[in-house]
Amino acid sequence: MLEEFLNFTRLKASWRKAVLIDYYSAGFLWAKEMNFSLTQLSGFMELLNFVLGNISDKHMTLGDNLKELERAMAEIGETDSEQGGDLNFFSIEQGKAIIDYFI
Repeated sequence: MLEEFLNFTRLKASWRKAVLIDYYSAGFLWAKEMNFSLTQLSGFMELLNFVLGNISDKHMTLGDNLKELERAMAEIGETDSEQGGDLNFFSIEQGKAIIDYFI
């Protein structure tokens, strides 16, 4: 099912695609173990994609990527009046766990 979701329907023996399936599968399973809601699971999968994009497209170093991730996660826990961002459906504890996961 993950192959279809990631549009790997014509999968041949490719190390790159195998690594991508492993990357997203490991992240998905970790998020499920954290008992994330569907909304949180979707947000976490977007973060996986965000981090991977920073590496593959922008060629960011690990340090720069973690800074970007922390900026994206910085709005967690803010109320609507504090201009909470797209990731405000995670608790502060979940946000810390997510950052630990990526580290």
